[in-house]
Amino acid sequence: MARYTGAVCRLCRREGQKLFLKGERCYSEKCSIAVRAYAPGQHGQGRKKSSEYGLQLRAKQKARRFYGVQEGQFRHYFEIAERKQGVTGENLLKILESRLDNVVYRVGFASSRAEARQLIGHGHFEVNGSRVDIASYLLKAGDVIAICEKSKALEKMKGVVEANASRPAPAWIDVDKDKCEAKIIALPERDQIDAPVEEQPIVEFYSK
Repeated sequence: MARYTGAVCRLCRREGQKLFLKGERCYSEKCSIAVRAYAPGQHGQGRKKSSEYGLQLRAKQKARRFYGVQEGQFRHYFEIAERKQGVTGENLLKILESRLDNVVYRVGFASSRAEARQLIGHGHFEVNGSRVDIASYLLKAGDVIAICEKSKALEKMKGVVEANASRPAPAWIDVDKDKCEAKIIALPERDQIDAPVEEQPIVEFYSK
């Protein structure tokens, strides 16, 4: 399945809530949810009835869009989560949260997950001292993520870090803004993940 290249604000409107896909715009009055809080399209304002399957599908699509993951990869993560010990839904969220692009966004080194993927792809980040340009790279406890030394001097990186300096970092990540690095203390517990995602319908969707 190809990556979605259309207007991302339509995705937020389709899910009926902010997915924070546009960075600073999501916090402004220009946010599409604030302007048009209904689904896109000709029948977006019409009344809709959702079946059990429909609710499960929406939960899955919302999670995919929130983290910016394609269908095949998302299903692969679910299969990994299913094989792990513990609750499958919580395991799935831990995997999604441990993606490098998500962590880069969470600690304020990017304004959105999409921007994080772009910056990672351009080679601006390293993990444990080695450059990593794969946005889906899965981190583990003890890993240290840092902006590459050469990239710290770039105006683009300086601007991004300064613009997001006030964003609080999750409790499971230790961030040093002066050194432009962050350390994964431990993978997050469910109550530490503030994603607008309901994992149980996703588990039910893939368990059919």
